[in-house]
Amino acid sequence: MPFLGQDWRSPGQSWVKTADGWKRFLDEKSGSFVSDLSSYCSKEVYNKENLFNSLNYDVAAKKRKKDILNSKTKTQYFHQEKWIYVHKGSTKERHGYCTLGEAFNRLDFSTAILDSRRFNYVVRLLELIAKSQLTSLSGIAQKNFMNILEKVVLKVLEDQQNIRLIRELLQTLYTSLCTLVQRVGKSVLVGNINMWVYRMETILHWQQQLSSIQITRPAFKGLTFTDLPVCLQLNIMQRLSDGRDLVSLGQAAPDLHVLSEDRLLWKRLCQYHFSERQIRKRLILSDKGQLDWKKMYFKLIRCYPRREQYGDTLQLCKHCHILSWKGTDHPCTANNPESCSVSLSPQDFINLFKF
Repeated sequence: MPFLGQDWRSPGQSWVKTADGWKRFLDEKSGSFVSDLSSYCSKEVYNKENLFNSLNYDVAAKKRKKDILNSKTKTQYFHQEKWIYVHKGSTKERHGYCTLGEAFNRLDFSTAILDSRRFNYVVRLLELIAKSQLTSLSGIAQKNFMNILEKVVLKVLEDQQNIRLIRELLQTLYTSLCTLVQRVGKSVLVGNINMWVYRMETILHWQQQLSSIQITRPAFKGLTFTDLPVCLQLNIMQRLSDGRDLVSLGQAAPDLHVLSEDRLLWKRLCQYHFSERQIRKRLILSDKGQLDWKKMYFKLIRCYPRREQYGDTLQLCKHCHILSWKGTDHPCTANNPESCSVSLSPQDFINLFKF
């Protein structure tokens, strides 16, 4: 087949120009069949159409794959290993760079919230991320953050526990997003602004659901808390680490209100959370000339962070620099791996990725 621009008319052949192009009639000597040049052009057009359709199909297939991935954003990205290697520097022998988002994806926080020993730890970590570290997460990590938060809210709505804790978390996140959304377009948040506005509306809906929870008194006719001896009631109240819980307990019954005002309770609470030096700086005297430990406690929590306690925490192995939950096996070469592990508070976890 000749190339375009080449002379098609050979000697001894009859050519006629028609509306459809050049047509060659029968060769007078060889008697060959009539060949239509337009058929070649039609074939070229057909091939181009096939190529165009094939490209469209590939683009459509990729778009469907992306849509399927986006529709499954409620599924957290799980990894086989439940630990992650963390090191602040990289050498020729090993690569140790790790981000907060990568650690957040790998350490299986979605399952950790189902463990009562780890629930408060994860919630505190979510609160710290919502305050100042949300923009340091990758797009996938931000999706996982919202998915884990949704699971936390659903768990609280179901068992009706830790309501105040989650309401404070949602309020912190909403306040941060109100500031960050105004800066969309400056590489602050990953994603479309409409997506984040929708997430803020979802947070408001969760807050309304938590506010409308009505805790009903169980139909139990046995022994209740107020039926216990006073010494046992005080012993139980001494184990409460949040002064707001003491105040709420005192509002349940007149007798409990008297116990909740006990000076020894508030003194122990102050000494548990704060140092002697901090307490001496915030002394408050009552009308009777005695230390008002209750007022001092609420004054101290506005000035200093409270002591945190958790049933289970993340641990960092000093020998191999591997971060994991307590009890998780990791490839450590130390003779006694347990002696190399250090418990990390939620703030220590955040500081670990501040390079």
